[in-house]
Amino acid sequence: MKLHTLKPAPGSTHREGKRLGRGEGSGKGGTASRGHKGAGSRSGTSTKRGFEGGQMPLYRRIPKFGFKNLNRVEYAPINLDKLQELADKGISKIDSSVLRDNGLIGKNDLVKILGRGEIKAALEIKADKFSEAAQKAIEAAGGSITSK
Repeated sequence: MKLHTLKPAPGSTHREGKRLGRGEGSGKGGTASRGHKGAGSRSGTSTKRGFEGGQMPLYRRIPKFGFKNLNRVEYAPINLDKLQELADKGISKIDSSVLRDNGLIGKNDLVKILGRGEIKAALEIKADKFSEAAQKAIEAAGGSITSK
């Protein structure tokens, strides 16, 4: 043990908080670390998020680009290979409730059937939309489609 390594046990001491405006001897007297005059020296002051002291803030310096279509309709894509997997399980009538039960879509998802993979079973499929390739493949396999 050496004298220069001695220190209090961890947790036994804590830092005193700043005692502001308690005389010049405290080192934080007078202006209480708020500087001289201006909004920052007064009580109840706050600056809005992103304020950079009057400089043009970052969110206004960066250009806006692109377009968000507010009327866009999103579909959950389901490919033919997934439908074939369901057919292999013995399901012949497929609609959104069957897809939801098998964890392929969410509760409120609209469904679009896409043409990746191949389908061998004759299925009766009910969905919101079909791609042309998927429609041809399903009908070629002897299945039927119904759009909602």
